[in-house]
Amino acid sequence: MKNYTTLILAGLVIVLATTLVGVLMYIKNQPAETRAVEPLTEIAAMEPDSSLWGVNFPNQYDTLMKTQTNNTDTTYAGSSQFSWLERDPRQVILFAGYPFSKDYNDDRGHANAVDDVRATARLNLNDEDPKHTPATCYSCKSSDNPGLWDELGMEAYDAMTFNEMTPNINNSIGCSNCHEAETMRLIVTNPALKEALERQGKDWTTFTRQEMRTVVCANCHVEYYFQGEGKYLTFPWDNGTKVEEIISYYEEIGFKDWVYPETETPMLKAQHPEYEFFTAGSTHYNAGVSCADCHMPYVRDGANKFSSHDVHSPLLNPEQACGQCHTDTNYVIERVASIQQQVAETKIDTEDAIIDAVTAIKAATAAGNADAALLDEARKLHREAQFMWDIVSAENSTGFHNPEYALETLAKSANLARQAQMLAAQSVGDTTLLETGTYYPAEEVVP
Repeated sequence: MKNYTTLILAGLVIVLATTLVGVLMYIKNQPAETRAVEPLTEIAAMEPDSSLWGVNFPNQYDTLMKTQTNNTDTTYAGSSQFSWLERDPRQVILFAGYPFSKDYNDDRGHANAVDDVRATARLNLNDEDPKHTPATCYSCKSSDNPGLWDELGMEAYDAMTFNEMTPNINNSIGCSNCHEAETMRLIVTNPALKEALERQGKDWTTFTRQEMRTVVCANCHVEYYFQGEGKYLTFPWDNGTKVEEIISYYEEIGFKDWVYPETETPMLKAQHPEYEFFTAGSTHYNAGVSCADCHMPYVRDGANKFSSHDVHSPLLNPEQACGQCHTDTNYVIERVASIQQQVAETKIDTEDAIIDAVTAIKAATAAGNADAALLDEARKLHREAQFMWDIVSAENSTGFHNPEYALETLAKSANLARQAQMLAAQSVGDTTLLETGTYYPAEEVVP
C-alpha cells in the first residue's frame, strides 16, 4: 500500500507540473494586452507637439501650459525673469569676462524655454566667429530634440550652429522629453544622460518607476559641458557626481569655460545641477522621495487623479506638494525659510571671499614679480572655490534640496578663496592684499 501511495503522489506531482508549464506557455503566447482605455488619438513616437498628447491627457497638458504664465516668485527665486546680476551685483564681478556677466536671468517655466534661450544676450549669433553659439544650447529647451537626436544623432546635432538649428526648433519643453508615446512610461531621452549613466555602469531601463520620477529630470537639470570642437554635450560624472569629483574630472581633462581677466585663472561655470545636488545623500532622496513627488504632486479633477505638470516651487502649493507627507505644512514653510535664509546669507559671505581672492590675484599678477608657483596655486584655488560656490548658486533651491551639502560646499569654497587670497599676497610679499571687504558697490560694477 505504501508503494502505491508513493506512486500516486508522484503521478499527481507530474500532472500538476505539466499543467503549470502548460498554463505558463499559454500566458506567454497571448497577444500583448491592449490599454484599459483606448486613446482618442494615436501619438507618433517622439511627437514634439504636446497639444496632440493633450487630446488623450487633457489634465496633464492643461497644467503643463500653466508654466507659460506662472510667474510667481518665492523669497529667493521663483518663475519670473528677474536678473541675478541686478539682484546680486557681485555676480557681475564673479563672471567677469564670460557672457554670464552680461545677462543672467532666472529661468521661467518650462513652456517658455525656447523663447528665453533665444532672447538671452549671451548668444553669439555670428556663425563666422569661432566662439559662435552652438546648437548644443538648445539641448534642454525643446520637445523637438528627441526626434532630432534620433534622426541626426547627437554628434551631428551639436556640431551645428544655433542659427542652423533654429528652424528645426518649434516647440518648448513638453511630453516627448520624458515619456514614451506608446506606453507613456518615463524614459531617458537625452543621449548625454544615457551615456553618462552607462559610463557609471548603470542601465536606466532597470530603474523603478519611482526612481524614474527623478531620473527624467536629469535629462536637463544637471551640470554639463560642451566637449571638443563639436561641442558634444557631456555630463562630467565619470568620477562621481559630487562637486569634488566633478572638479577632479575637469582637472583630468584640462577643461575650462573661460579665463578670468587680469588673473589668468582658468574658470568653470556650473549650470543647474539639481539632480546631482538632490541625489548627494539628501534627506528626502534617502527617504525615497522623487523630484516629481514635490514639484509635480498628484491632484484631483473630480474623480480623476493625476500628476500636475505645472512644475514650480512647492512653496506655492504646500498643501498639495508637502502635505502628502507632512501634516504641519506651516512648520514646513518655516523650516524651508530658515534653511534658505542661512544658505543665502552664507552664499553672499562666500562671494565676498572669492572677490577678495580675485582682487589679490589681480594685484599679484599685475605686479610682475610674483612667485609663479604660489600664484599658480592661488589661481587653482580660485577656480575650485568659485565652482564650489556656483554649484550651490546655480542650483535652483537656495540649498533646500540638500541643506547640509550646500553649507558644507560653501564652507569649503570660502576656505579655498581665503587660501587663494593669502597665497596671492605671499607671492608678492604684500600683506595689504590680505585685507577683506573689497566688494565693489553695485554702482561701481562694470561688466
